[in-house]
Amino acid sequence: MKKVLIANRGEIAVRIIRACRDYGVASVAAYADPDMDALFVGLADEAYGLGGNRPSETYLDIEKLIAIALRSGADAVHPGYGFLSERAEFARAVIDAGLTWIGPAPEVIEALGDKVEARRIAESVGAPLVAGSNGPVNSAAEVVAFAEKHGLPVAIKAAHGGGGRGLKVAWIMDEVTELYESAVREATAAFGRGECFVERFLDRPRHIEAQVLADRHGTVLVLGTRDCSLQRRNQKLVEEAPAPFLSDTQRQSIHDAARSICAAAGYTGAGTVEFLLGADGTISFLEVNTRLQVEHPVTEETTGIDLVIEQLRIADGLPLAVTETPQPRGHSIEFRINAEDPGRGFLPTPGTITLFEAPSGPGVRLDSGVATGSTVPAAFDSLMAKLIVTGATREQALSRARRALAEFRIDGVASVLPFHRAAIETTDFGGKHGFKVHTRWIETDFVAMPEAVARPDRKADPSLIRTHVEIDGKRHELAIPRMLIAGWGTAAGTHPVPADETAPATTDPAVVAAPVSGTLQAWKVADGDSVSEGDLLAVMEAMKMETQLLAARAGTVRIAAAEGSYQNAGAVIARIEI
Repeated sequence: MKKVLIANRGEIAVRIIRACRDYGVASVAAYADPDMDALFVGLADEAYGLGGNRPSETYLDIEKLIAIALRSGADAVHPGYGFLSERAEFARAVIDAGLTWIGPAPEVIEALGDKVEARRIAESVGAPLVAGSNGPVNSAAEVVAFAEKHGLPVAIKAAHGGGGRGLKVAWIMDEVTELYESAVREATAAFGRGECFVERFLDRPRHIEAQVLADRHGTVLVLGTRDCSLQRRNQKLVEEAPAPFLSDTQRQSIHDAARSICAAAGYTGAGTVEFLLGADGTISFLEVNTRLQVEHPVTEETTGIDLVIEQLRIADGLPLAVTETPQPRGHSIEFRINAEDPGRGFLPTPGTITLFEAPSGPGVRLDSGVATGSTVPAAFDSLMAKLIVTGATREQALSRARRALAEFRIDGVASVLPFHRAAIETTDFGGKHGFKVHTRWIETDFVAMPEAVARPDRKADPSLIRTHVEIDGKRHELAIPRMLIAGWGTAAGTHPVPADETAPATTDPAVVAAPVSGTLQAWKVADGDSVSEGDLLAVMEAMKMETQLLAARAGTVRIAAAEGSYQNAGAVIARIEI
């Protein structure tokens, strides 16, 4: 390959651009309108606009991405993670266009991306598994029947997807219906398919995964384990390698199962096999992510292997650079730096970063998609950067992490930095004699949650207004920043082009305001319904996460916004009359 189109954005696009440069191939970026000035766009050798603001019209638009690849002369496509990275139809479209797909074959993505088929493959090789449905369930009633047979809690999971989206855990029967519907909605929005299956959920489990590399010459290699137990809303916040406090037997079982599953599926490229480890020592296969993981740097730091370059080498038909599982060199911990407010339930906080001062020093690596002045768009994931800290031992890595997190400063948007600083000081996470963090640790055990931060001032609308002009008789599309047009209007003494209005934040219990900029996914009540304090009113989706809106008081609901509409943070979407 000579030139790679990166069908992604943010920090992973930056990471792939750098790997391409190290490998000696050119890189092409494709960007949505809000990413016009993003770091990855400037770093790529070439960049082309996708023409749109939302994922569905940009990074999820297969035709646009293929068109840019062909127009730029790219001969390969790297999907990164998220978006289309685990969509077999995208891999097929890339291959059908005569381009190299940097990932496993479409039929392998299809088999392992279907969680039901993945369970079947796992069963066929003797991998450890908990009870689960034989296929997708068709209704909440089927989930209830499964729970009555196997007991609570149960996990309702998207059959086609991953990353914690479309995953809901029911702890009581009364919440099964709502959680099933929510899982279907989330899966449909994130992956385009809403089928879900159900399986028994291990209480207080750890999340353990194995990194796999497989070439086209029959070599399937496990590079080691990672622990990704510290999560919020089923999405990871802190990961480390190797997974600490595992017995030799547990580690070997995970390695063997991961290798066998990938070999049976005919896997090629970089992939991750995920498991749950129950408090009683039960290990259960969870899923296979047929792509690069967000947390891949901790494996790189403890093995010395550049996983992205290995992806490029494998796609070029080369054999793996290593053929035996390496012994880990030290310990590495990754902290995801998300634009979220821990004090508001990890509510996403899009906006403009006014200061981004990252730490450095021994053992510190930063993979970032932003810098001072960057905008974190509301339409996309909240991940800004990843702080990776490595030491000779876990204790040294934690010591360096405390120093690095204390140095890290981000202004303009809320971040999870205060949470990370508090979390690593707990004995559950940092204790020398055990590891008590589990996938619901934040919700059930963590008591030092930071206070909510003040909301930043509203910034000018960064979206684009599109029109067309003729130059030398040829029609060209012209995209002009809305804020610039507004400035022209004001300077000329006319009314500026209005940006979407945002209502000020309010503590009035009569007002139901959008807590975050995003899509009003669904109303759970009708106009004129009577509600009690704490009742679920609506669900919003922002930065790929669902947020519930609850009634602040009892009364009659008067709806002021339509389902499916986009709302700015603070916008009044309903009132509750007494």
